[in-house]
Amino acid sequence: MMSWLYYAVAALAEIAGCFAFWAWLKLDRSPLWLLPGMASLALFAFVLTRVDAAAAGRAYAAYGGVYIAAAVLWMWLVEQKTPDRWDLIGTGVCLAGAALILLGPRSA
Repeated sequence: MMSWLYYAVAALAEIAGCFAFWAWLKLDRSPLWLLPGMASLALFAFVLTRVDAAAAGRAYAAYGGVYIAAAVLWMWLVEQKTPDRWDLIGTGVCLAGAALILLGPRSA
């Protein structure tokens, strides 16, 4: 259960950090946006290490689905762009894949 919380926090930190760079380069914001952006990306990297997984690659792969869901949510809530049905279906498929990767039975 804690893994999903870590994934949610990591996704928020990563998206916020990347958005800071987006704002600077694409929205003509001050380069000062990079300071909280870099701090947010460092937080993302740290939080992702807290996920309970036997292999880093597995943790990162499962995180990908959560990141996609968070990005679609960001688009909707922050950028005020309503996701269409393909965004939502794709998000569901990605979350199902993340669950399989993280929770699937493993052989010894």
